Amino acid sequence: MKRKVLSLLASLFTVVLLVSMAQASPETAAAAQDSASAGIVGSWLSIIPPLVAIAVALIFRQVLFALFLGIWSGAFLAGNLTFTGIFTSFFTSLSGYIVPATADVSHMSIIVFTLLIGGMVGIITDNGGTRGVIRAITRYVRTKVHGQLVTALMGFIVFFDDYANTMVVGNTMRPLTDKLRISRAKLAYLVDATAAPVATVALVSTWIGAMVGFIADAEAKMPNFNESAYSVFVNSLPYNFYAFFTILFVILIAWSGRDFASMLKVRINLYKAKHDPKLDTYNLWKGKIEDDEKKQKVTHWSNAAIPIITLIAGTVVGLIITGEGNSIQMIIETADSYQALLWGSLLSITVAIIMSLAKKLLEVDEMLEGMMEGMHTMFDGLLILVMAWALSAITVELGTADYLISVFGETLNAYWLPAIVLLLSALTSFATGSSWGTMGILMPLVVPLAWEIGNNTGLPYEITHEIIYASVSAVLAGSVWGDHCSPISDTTILSSIATQCNHIEHVNTQLPYAMIVGTLSILGMLGMLVLGIPWWIIYPLGVAIIVAIIFKFGKIPDPQDYAPEGEEAAITSLD
Repeated sequence: MKRKVLSLLASLFTVVLLVSMAQASPETAAAAQDSASAGIVGSWLSIIPPLVAIAVALIFRQVLFALFLGIWSGAFLAGNLTFTGIFTSFFTSLSGYIVPATADVSHMSIIVFTLLIGGMVGIITDNGGTRGVIRAITRYVRTKVHGQLVTALMGFIVFFDDYANTMVVGNTMRPLTDKLRISRAKLAYLVDATAAPVATVALVSTWIGAMVGFIADAEAKMPNFNESAYSVFVNSLPYNFYAFFTILFVILIAWSGRDFASMLKVRINLYKAKHDPKLDTYNLWKGKIEDDEKKQKVTHWSNAAIPIITLIAGTVVGLIITGEGNSIQMIIETADSYQALLWGSLLSITVAIIMSLAKKLLEVDEMLEGMMEGMHTMFDGLLILVMAWALSAITVELGTADYLISVFGETLNAYWLPAIVLLLSALTSFATGSSWGTMGILMPLVVPLAWEIGNNTGLPYEITHEIIYASVSAVLAGSVWGDHCSPISDTTILSSIATQCNHIEHVNTQLPYAMIVGTLSILGMLGMLVLGIPWWIIYPLGVAIIVAIIFKFGKIPDPQDYAPEGEEAAITSLD
């Protein structure tokens, strides 16, 4: 299988090379170069870089290598299409794309924010506060089901930003879920699935400003359309099936205690790892863990809770300070979310330092060591994140989204439009690894298209507005769906960082769950617009289907079934 895929990729690359060499012959090199590069933009060749990155990442489980190959192939296509271009694009990959990805202010804000969060987590772990929180929670949380439900609940509480949600919940709950023997993959799913979906439907969040801005840009191309952008967003909420179905799926899968597909396999491997150290990837069964935990410092839960609360409160205050307007929503819409996140993370690590030193929980050297160790855990994921940004920039330069739109452009129909847009948005987000980028690209194109189709076909005013609302939600939902499935997505990568889960393992285990919800979302969109089924019927039907799937295919494996033959398992079931 691997050889076939590699052969296919090599063949594609060879075709591009031969065509480019033919176009760039010595007689016409200068003229052919510009025409060759221009011919690639928006063509099928523009999807090669993300396809290379995704295929290599999924097959070989080497994300950094895969991303660099994707960037390299994109730099070649966007640059000098000659034999020497293969070598020059190797260096351009770094100087022209990877380095600029870190130079972007918003990207650097996320990097610094992530490092500060990691440093804060390192401090509150070493000062005993994290274990104090776990001890306090474990008085009420003693089973896997309780642990998963609490994790999901925390995801709903930190609703205002997906990045803050991921980093806070992932880092806070990881020690508890490890103790409950909940797989890192399951934790990563719970964190990832309650981050962006919650942020896209929250009436007040850092996403709202961007989403309303995208809708406003679209409305500028729609003559005689006078509804406010925020009102359009609110009216589009019932059509965001992916967000609501994902939230329901998370709650039901956590409450049932069941798993299926690749997530079940990972869970079974965790039970087997009790007796096979080779399978204990995250050292969750290591014999010395219990002894080490007894030696670890345990202090009052407030030593961790206060810095975390400071992070949340500081971010909210930052949003208020940087925003303008007479209402909370207007303030959030105009706020600088990146600056607010930086302020919140800086305040949180400062509070953690002051509390640790003032209470003499840690010496200065111990505090600095804990901070640096916490930051160090973020480095691998940040490298992936930077390279994912670089690849995303290449897809924009090559017009990958334009090509995907052109493929579906001939099939658009008024009532089928939202469902098609949902799929197109998911494909674009999956290929580019950016939900926000997908929204920014598609929203100004899709919403005016829905308006024009409605006007040109003589649809009633109310129906046209309904299609516009559904199209807005289709872009938002599809962006998050593709984001959840893509190994080069920034939020998916951050979820792996926060939970310290192998990134490809997180992608592989989340994919089946996301695909089920995404398929239901397309069916829901078709049922509502094509068949005319009311939303208040579609949602209960969706819940019933999700419940049926979970209880039909989901299983609760017994840990004792995976003990070596002839040996009595000593695993205590926490289900």
